[in-house]
Order: sequence, then structure tokens, then C-alpha cells
Amino acid sequence: MPGGNDGPGFLNRISIRRNQVVAMESHDQELEDLDIFQKNTAERFADLLPPPTPAPGSVHSSTPKNNGNSDQTPSSISASESPLSEHNPLSQPAPAPLLSIEWFRKLLDVFLCCEAEYKAVIVMGRDPCQFNKPPLDRLIPDLLDRSIKALDVCNAVTNGVELVRHWQRLAQIAVVALEQRPIGEGQVRRAKKALSTLLTSMAFDDKENGGVGNNNHGKSTERTWSFGRRGGGGSAAGNSNKDRTGGTFRSLSWSMAKSWSAAKQIQAMSANLIAPRGVEANGLAMPVYIMCTVLVFVMWSLVAAFPCQERNGLSTHIPVPKQLGWAHAITGLQEKIAEEWKKKEKKGTAGLLEEIQRMEKLAQSLIEFSDAFQFPLEDEKVDEVAVQVAELADICRKMEEGLAPLQQQVREVFHRIVRSRAEVLDVIDQVGKMSVPVPY
Repeated sequence: MPGGNDGPGFLNRISIRRNQVVAMESHDQELEDLDIFQKNTAERFADLLPPPTPAPGSVHSSTPKNNGNSDQTPSSISASESPLSEHNPLSQPAPAPLLSIEWFRKLLDVFLCCEAEYKAVIVMGRDPCQFNKPPLDRLIPDLLDRSIKALDVCNAVTNGVELVRHWQRLAQIAVVALEQRPIGEGQVRRAKKALSTLLTSMAFDDKENGGVGNNNHGKSTERTWSFGRRGGGGSAAGNSNKDRTGGTFRSLSWSMAKSWSAAKQIQAMSANLIAPRGVEANGLAMPVYIMCTVLVFVMWSLVAAFPCQERNGLSTHIPVPKQLGWAHAITGLQEKIAEEWKKKEKKGTAGLLEEIQRMEKLAQSLIEFSDAFQFPLEDEKVDEVAVQVAELADICRKMEEGLAPLQQQVREVFHRIVRSRAEVLDVIDQVGKMSVPVPY
């Protein structure tokens, strides 16, 4: 009979086999989580794409395409063609215009959803030792560094939103004045003063690229923020009120250093943003890369849309390979926003936010009306002005309803990044303690 040494060897082989099965199951689960994360990211950003532009002369261009083909990937479905909107048209509102306040609120919701799912894939239930092994030992520190830069961008955008809210209040003054009937010279002068102040602030902000740390800009904005305030120019009360007004704005600008540049910050965030290749493309390196890309894209979009300090030279390209399925929608959005930014640099507008651009055009048109104003107005001119005032009032309403919640969302993104960064640092700290030899 064979010797008894075969018993322990047989048990060892069973143990090794069991460990191999557990490792394979863990790897399969990892691949499944990664696949779900990529799919969800693709679907979320596809919902942000504007509906396709109907082809000229197309008879059925307004009819949604049939999406019955189950082989169609979520990343290739536009917002208007998604199965959810097709099967439940009544439950889905009209797509938000690209770069509108509503669109940015959806974008920030998408970021928060992606960030929560990313954390579930990378941090929760993960063996801490993997953070100390390739490729996470290289990629996680890069993400943490980008997170710090994103916090600065959130602060700058919060200040920019506050400035846009100030522009909205100036436009509202003009709306109230021009809604009076009959329109007299007093109402026109008041509207012109408010709109001129609005355009001056916009033009100065664009010229200095939102340089709220600039002293001259502080003086210019001090004048615009003091519009409509009472107080004698030479009196002590007037000077006190003036100082208070300037201090109100400068308190916003103190959070950003004078040398800080939004454009350079975005460039630093997008540097070394390289897609994983080979074996790493099917491992934990991919969700880290996806989250880095989402973070950079969201911050880049916010900087392009809202007044931010020093946007001169803002990059219009984020290095995202188009062959990645989850990246189709992101690259599509990036191209559309980049086109708008190139137009912005030629026009000299204060930001890509849709409401800002519409407000600027209407303000210019109404100032032209005020320059040629003669009382009494012809009925045709009254109707023309009423249409423009109504549109400006609608923009003010959207800003009034949307900017405060948007500002709160930016703060939520800020705090979410802080919490997630702290959680990752805790895991890294645990790994460091585990690797320290125990003294005897």
C-alpha cells in the first residue's frame, strides 16, 4: 500500500485549490463591479447630451428613433433616445439646454452619483493592502492631489455664482422699471443705469478673467454692488456704507489668492491623465481613471460657465480616449462645450452659462432702445420691448430659482470630496500601520 505521506499533501492541494477558487470568484466580482460602474457612468452622461439636431429637410427628423435593438449600448444613446424617456414620455421632462442652470444641477447630481458608486467599488469591502500595491499605490495619490485642486475650483465657482446672482438683481431692477405702463423717461433712465452697470461688470470680469483678487476689479465691483444704495458721497454715513459694500465683495475674493488661476488649476488637474492599458485596463486602475476623468470634466465645465479668477488660456481638450465605451458621452459633451468656449473667446462674453449669454444680449438690446427712447412710444415699439422684457424676466426667474440650489450643490460636492479623501487617507493609514514591524 502507498505510504501515509499522501494524506497531508492531498489536503494541501485541496487548500490551494480552494484559495484559487476564492481568488477567481473575487476577480469575477471585481470585473462585474467595474462593468456596472462603466455602464452607469455612460448612461448618466448620455442623459446630459442635448437632443440631436434635426437634419435639414428631413420629414421625420422630429420623430424619435426606434431603440428596440437590445444590442445598442447605453453610451451611444442620446438623452432624447434613452429607453426610459421613450417608454415613459410623461415622466420625463424636456431635456435641459446645454450649459443652463438646470443642466449644471443635473451634472453635479451625476458627479455625486458617480463618486458614491466609485467609492463603493474601490473603498468599501476592499482589502486595504491593495492600496499599497500597483497600480493603486500610484493612482490613488494622483486622485487625492486632483481632489485638493478641485476644492479650490469649488470655492472659485461658489464666488462666481454669487457674482451671477448679483447680475440677476441688476437685471431685475431693469425689468421692474420697464414693466411700468406707460414707459416714461424716469423708468428708462433707471433701467439703463442698471443694465449699463450689469454690462460693465460683465465686461470687466471677462477682461480680467474673473480676477476677483485684482484691486482694480474690487473697485469696479464695489461701484456695481453699491448701485441703488442711499447715502451722500461725502458724508460719513455714505463712506461707511461704501466701505461696507466693498467689504461685502472683498470677503468673497479673500478665499482665493491673487496669483491663483482657474485655467492653470484645470491644466494641472488634467496633466498625466492617462488611460490604463493592458492588464490594468480590466482592473482597479480603470475606476480610478474614470473618477479622475469625471472630476476633471465637471470642474472644467464649471470654470468655463461661471466667472472664475484668471480663465485666460483655459484648455479646451481633456485627454479622454474615444474608444472607451463609457467615455463617448463625455467626449461628445466636451466637444460641444469646447466649441462654445472658442466662440466665447471671440465674443468676449462673461461665461458660457446659457442664462448669462441671453441676459447679456438682452441687456445690450434694451440699452440701444433706451438710447433712442422718445416719449410717447409707438405701439409696435412697446410690443417689441415688452417681449424682450418678458424674456429677461424669465431669465431672472430661472436664476432666482436655480442659482441658490446650484450654489448649495457646489458646496455639497466640496464636502463630499473632503469626506471621500479623508476615508481614503484612513485606509492608507491603516495599511501603513499594518506594514510597520511589531517591536519585540
